Amino acid sequence: MIGQRDTVNGAHFGFTDRWGGVSAVPYEELNLGGAVGDDPGAVTANREVAAKSLGVDPARVVWMNQVHGADVAEVDGPWGDRPAPRVDAVVTAERGLALAVLTADCVPVLLADPVAGVAAAAHAGRPGLVAGVVPAAVRAMTALGADPARIIARTGPAVCGRCYEMPEEMRAEVAAVEPAAYAVTSWGTPAVDVGAGVHAQLERLGVRDRAQSPVCTRESKDHFSYRRDRTTGRLAGYVWLD
Repeated sequence: MIGQRDTVNGAHFGFTDRWGGVSAVPYEELNLGGAVGDDPGAVTANREVAAKSLGVDPARVVWMNQVHGADVAEVDGPWGDRPAPRVDAVVTAERGLALAVLTADCVPVLLADPVAGVAAAAHAGRPGLVAGVVPAAVRAMTALGADPARIIARTGPAVCGRCYEMPEEMRAEVAAVEPAAYAVTSWGTPAVDVGAGVHAQLERLGVRDRAQSPVCTRESKDHFSYRRDRTTGRLAGYVWLD
């Protein structure tokens, strides 16, 4: 259910796997994505299960309408009856408010500065890496008083560079923006390592406390993978501050 969990100086990070929920095939079991064709009631139940297992109030979780861009929304509470905005990062200075990011191969990026009381969650796929969603999230945090040198960064399960095959032209386009993302598949074809690119960006931004999940979603049957299964569920990463 909660495949990875970490707490540092009052900053909490959690990443789900696919088990412990109520969704049926092909979304079994803990699908947290509301726009993939799953039964809405099952998604609501899964979100409640996941939040409660983390000790978080399900009503105090902020979700996004992710669109593979670089826009950031500053939030101080859940959306309520309003639709979630079309953004790929959210940032808050509200302690106790959990920020969530959905993925099924993209890199979930969780950030927190416990001293400033600022947290952010970002969705970094190949387009978001190129667009600069992670630097945008860090800039939004610093605008609220965060210091990159204090920011704790955790990235969750994502497709690895050995598995993320793409045309040579596309790899070249990504590497022109972020050379660290240049990769080769385990079978010798062009690839992109989005996780390596994200961590290279964080390093240049001055974020030193970083950790990357070793899990490749395409290789792990315990995680959802769009590239492997196409029709599938979504994992979530959560970050909040005491």
